Amino acid sequence: MATTKDVLDRHLEFFGEGDLKGILSDYAPGAVLFTPDGPLRGADAIRPFFEALIAEFGKPDSAFRMKHQSVEGDHAYIVWTAETADNVYELGTDMFVVRDGKIVAQSFAGKITPKG
Repeated sequence: MATTKDVLDRHLEFFGEGDLKGILSDYAPGAVLFTPDGPLRGADAIRPFFEALIAEFGKPDSAFRMKHQSVEGDHAYIVWTAETADNVYELGTDMFVVRDGKIVAQSFAGKITPKG
């Protein structure tokens, strides 16, 4: 059984590779992703969120910097910054709940400033 740290590391690796199928495989059926625009439930609802991020972060000169990462039991928390061609992510934070090797809940928040 994958640990919470294993799942987080794999999830971040999939994101860095732009692997949408891999990213979505990390979520349990019925998982919920809480975003500033409201909750997304299940892989079909979560997919467009990551399609947009993969497209944005896949543009040239995008940079992602992990500031903090911690894991306690079935919870994981990350703090990061990033810059893409479109936005400056002055602060990004995600919190994950992992059960039986799958993400069952995640929250995302960020201070995002559009460029131009």
